[in-house]
Amino acid sequence: MAGQLSAFGYCLSDNPEEADLWLINTCTVKSPSQSAMETLIAKCKSAKRPLVVAGCVPQGSRDIKELEGVSIVGVQQIDRVVEVVEETLKGHEVRLLHRKRLPTLDLPKVRKNKFIEILPINVGCLGACTYCKTKHARGHLGSYTLDSLVGRVKTVIADGVREIWLSSEDTGAYGRDIGVNLPTLLKAIVTVLPPDGSTMLRVGMTNPPFILEHLEEIAEVLRHPCVYSFLHVPVQSGSDAVLTAMNREYTVGEFRTVVDTLTEHVPGMQIATDIICGFPGETDKDFLETISLVKEYKFPQVHISQFYPRPGTPAARMKKVPSTVVKQRSRELTSVFEAFTPYSGMEGRVERIWITEIATDGIHLVGHTKGYIQVLVVAPDGMLGMSAIVKITSVGRWSVFGEVIETLNCIDQEIASINKTCQDETSACSTTCDACSCSKEADPCACGAQSCEQKTVEEATISRNDMWEDKTTNLIGWLLRKRRNHVKKREESEIVSRHNSNQELVSERRVEWGGIDRALLGGMLVSLITIVALVMHLGARVST
Repeated sequence: MAGQLSAFGYCLSDNPEEADLWLINTCTVKSPSQSAMETLIAKCKSAKRPLVVAGCVPQGSRDIKELEGVSIVGVQQIDRVVEVVEETLKGHEVRLLHRKRLPTLDLPKVRKNKFIEILPINVGCLGACTYCKTKHARGHLGSYTLDSLVGRVKTVIADGVREIWLSSEDTGAYGRDIGVNLPTLLKAIVTVLPPDGSTMLRVGMTNPPFILEHLEEIAEVLRHPCVYSFLHVPVQSGSDAVLTAMNREYTVGEFRTVVDTLTEHVPGMQIATDIICGFPGETDKDFLETISLVKEYKFPQVHISQFYPRPGTPAARMKKVPSTVVKQRSRELTSVFEAFTPYSGMEGRVERIWITEIATDGIHLVGHTKGYIQVLVVAPDGMLGMSAIVKITSVGRWSVFGEVIETLNCIDQEIASINKTCQDETSACSTTCDACSCSKEADPCACGAQSCEQKTVEEATISRNDMWEDKTTNLIGWLLRKRRNHVKKREESEIVSRHNSNQELVSERRVEWGGIDRALLGGMLVSLITIVALVMHLGARVST
């Protein structure tokens, strides 16, 4: 929405008092988020500013009193936000809630982080969880086509994006409405990611039911060097009885299968999960089963929520657990979780990280390992959007700290710059490579680029026969060595100029002989023929 408004000429303001219109985007997952929306609406009305409310709250609860007299935009009408803003500024109330086709993926966009693209692969879901209000707003599953998603990935890579987050209410359900599945999409996306690892893919939240049949294929994708070995799989409870009441459509055993399979098949796999404390009907025994599950797996990330009844959901009509018990269980689970030390033992390890943002302390940059572990490093802002090799110096509860050892030049422009530098410094590089070529083991080139590949130049051997060890053969050998060295230097020069080429060198090259060379060779050939004739003549006389 911000991208469309900016493209139309509106200026986005961080100061509500200066704005000509307020646009509030809302979430309906929990009661506190809706309460925050109600507070903002009240402030806007007090400030007598035109107001547009968008997102899941108006889509799922259009008749609440807070939205009276307010323009609203539904979740599938965001491509018409400019039209709504224009009409609202004219004093009209606009309400666009009718569900239609999915908004196009190439709408103008203003990213909060220019290095991160959040890419929705579908809206809605196939579930019917008894506590979920989002289903009321988002509706049934609607998936974007594979071609449109792959095309969007190509576009954002060209824009300089370094992380692509696939988002969805349930990533695992992708494509079931259009005859494809998540592994097919993921495999198509990784084929267009830069092979140098400069852009990483993060797979979004998925519920257990729809990935159970694809676990090995999912694991294969998560092992890919351009995909984070990380997955968010909400369990919500460690009790089968509670899961049944939630209508989650899986058992604790099936959740274990997901976690165990991915952990076994994906090195360094990190799994995050969600827990709802105090769901209606949850007994002390149910809660202890949840505690036991969390202790067993020691998840590095657990999102712990108290149960909030959402209006219009089946769970809102169930008998509630006393609020004091809900709060006590939430505190107990939080205490158990915070006692974990998931990153102990990482000190001294060397990891590759991808740096995408500045930490809230304003001192560190934030990067992530292949397993999406947060690494804080002290480095210049110029490293944002780059990849680096770091040594882990210390660990904390929520992240680790690292020291940059080396910055990886994985951006196309930087590679081109390296190539140009190597070409400009041919003489220095050639001198070092001359020395390198004398050894069978390739040494680093003087240009310092990691990708400089030293190739062994094959030397043609000169066959020598003992009966021709005279000055004439020595002269022939000297001449051939001279020509061979000339060819060798030409080959080495070409290695430097084609610093990053993967083509094989041609071992034999056409050599152009100068006039003096031809004369010398001709003279030697005449001498050789004469000597051969004399030997044959002498041999004939001896045999006679």
